Order: sequence, then structure tokens, then C-alpha cells
Amino acid sequence: MVLYYILLPLAWIVFHIGFRVECIGRENLKKVRTNGCIIAPNHVSAIDPVFIVVTRWGRRMVVFAKKELFEINALLAWFFRCCGAVCVRGTKDEMAAIEQTVEKCRNGETLLIFPEGTRYKGEEGGVGEFKNGAFRIAVKTGVPVVPVAVTGARALFENNGNRCHPGRVHICILPPIRTAGMSKAEQKQLPEAGRQTILAKLK
Repeated sequence: MVLYYILLPLAWIVFHIGFRVECIGRENLKKVRTNGCIIAPNHVSAIDPVFIVVTRWGRRMVVFAKKELFEINALLAWFFRCCGAVCVRGTKDEMAAIEQTVEKCRNGETLLIFPEGTRYKGEEGGVGEFKNGAFRIAVKTGVPVVPVAVTGARALFENNGNRCHPGRVHICILPPIRTAGMSKAEQKQLPEAGRQTILAKLK
């Protein structure tokens, strides 16, 4: 935990020197009146989680991540775990970890989930289908969902043979979507509502 508060400022410096990180909408995080929320960005690059973590700043959050994220290289895998990443592969132990994470979210922690479940490989400005998982957790815990629009990250990594390359990435933190008191119909529409919010910003 202490290591996180040492690593985060260092990562912030490195990523703002190596990349031009532009973030707007931080004030929308202040609209989350409860401490807990789910941050739900679109997913275009394997290094998206790093940009979200260094952009949000502040308290350590829990990050749901696929095993591929931990296979990029040992240094990034170590950094992700220090930042609170939980490798989600569906094993019994990991399912227990997910349940613990849900409880933490209910008790005020911030959870980062990419609702697409995998990186979107279509043209820049598009968004894949949002799965229900993140939104089910939001409804179950009653915390807001904060959509985040990310552009430019793919060109800094995947387009260069999975090697980091200097460039510009844009991150827009959008207004939170309240989930407490939602009707069944609203709950059903929540994943697409979050997707359309991000898609509108990207376009």
C-alpha cells in the first residue's frame, strides 16, 4: 500500500514526460457524493489502465484485469499489481477475490472495470459491446458508474509492435450515472447507456 503512493507520483512523471496526457472532466469525480464508484472506460490499448490510474490520482483503486495484461512484461505486471489490479480468469480463488472486491466497492472503494471485456480493435472512435458485469456490480452496490472516453492510446503501443512510443492520449471523465433507485428497465438499459455516452464523446 505504501509502495503505491511512491510508485504513483513516479508513474505520473514518467507518463507525462514520455506521453502527452490530456485529461478533462476531473470535476465529474467530485460529483460522486459517496466514496465508492465504478470507473468504466472504453478499451483501446493494453496500457489504458496505466493512463486511468495516473490520471485519477489519489486513493488506490481496485482494477479488474484480464491475464493478458500481466503478460506484457514483468515490470508492468508488477506495477499493475501494486496499483490494485486483480487478475480475472474465472478460477475459484479469483471468483472469491471478485466477491471481496465487490464488498470493498460497497464500502467505499473505487473499482476500475473495462466493460467491453477486451480491447476494441475496430477503427478509432468506435466502442465495442458493453458486457453486463460492471453494471451489475454497480446496481448491486448502489454506486455510480463514471464513464471515461479514451483516445490515442493504441497509437502509443499496439501500433508500434507493442513497444511504447511517445505521443498524445486524450482522457475524458464523463458525468457519473446514478444507479441507486433504478427501475428494472433502466438497469437493463444501463450498459448501452454507458456505451452511448462514451461513443457520443468520441465522435
